[in-house]
Amino acid sequence: MNAPLAITGLTKRYGGSAVVDGLDLSIAAGKCHGLLGPNGAGKTTTLRLALGLIEADAGDIRLLGHKMPAGARAARARVGVVPQVDSLDPDFTVRENLLAYGRYFGMGRAEVEARVPELLDFAGLAGKADATVPSLSGGMKRRLTLARALINDPDLVVLDEPTTGLDPQARHLVWQGLRRLTARGKTLLLTTHFMDEAERLCDTISIIDKGRIIVEGSPRTLIAEHIEPQVVEVYGDGLAEWRMCAQNLCRRCESAGESLFCYTDDPGPVIAELDRQPDLRYLHRPANLEDVFLKLTGRDLRD
Repeated sequence: MNAPLAITGLTKRYGGSAVVDGLDLSIAAGKCHGLLGPNGAGKTTTLRLALGLIEADAGDIRLLGHKMPAGARAARARVGVVPQVDSLDPDFTVRENLLAYGRYFGMGRAEVEARVPELLDFAGLAGKADATVPSLSGGMKRRLTLARALINDPDLVVLDEPTTGLDPQARHLVWQGLRRLTARGKTLLLTTHFMDEAERLCDTISIIDKGRIIVEGSPRTLIAEHIEPQVVEVYGDGLAEWRMCAQNLCRRCESAGESLFCYTDDPGPVIAELDRQPDLRYLHRPANLEDVFLKLTGRDLRD
């Protein structure tokens, strides 16, 4: 089966600077593919290029078999998009927002109405069909935006930070729904700043920085290949003085604010030494995708 989205040599420049710089990306059908990167890495521009909303300076984009942007209209008829910012109509009820959006895809009223109960249940909004948008909480609006993106039963769903603003219960509800979509053969392209979300949902992850993909693989593979297996996070008074000791006990140390991250294969010696330091506190945990992300893209704040 052809890749739902295949990109080769994609380049986009603004003001002489390459925001996307020769990027290659291929997404497997029926899987969740994560596109991760710090602010300004080129994620949103890549998505806009892939959807045919802007034109590339160079490269080739095939979206559901259509060359972009020439085939954007035909391709987007089979794509659902959850944007970063909700764009719900405040004058409509929840049901009316879904009905109106379905008409953009040329769907008949009866066809859209038949899908509304399933989508409201998917978003945990079954009791809110007649509620107005202003009466919804921020989390409810976000879930309605996700439901709206599925109105045309798309083959590919592009999710740009879909769970921003959701509480833990709502995030888990959305995660369950997204897993059901891939179980039905839908393809998901996800951007998120929540590394735990990417680690839970994604079959494959591409980390992008400075307009290029710097690494790609499954979450488990990326963790195994790029980071030590165990982490001890250390806090407290006297940390600066203890750092020299830490460097002799673990393979690698990184400072971030008032914390020291000790990366090691064997946390035993580190923990034994910390137990003799009453002014220091620590957290021992397995390495995770966030550790990989920070190692590869740095801990400096991006604006």
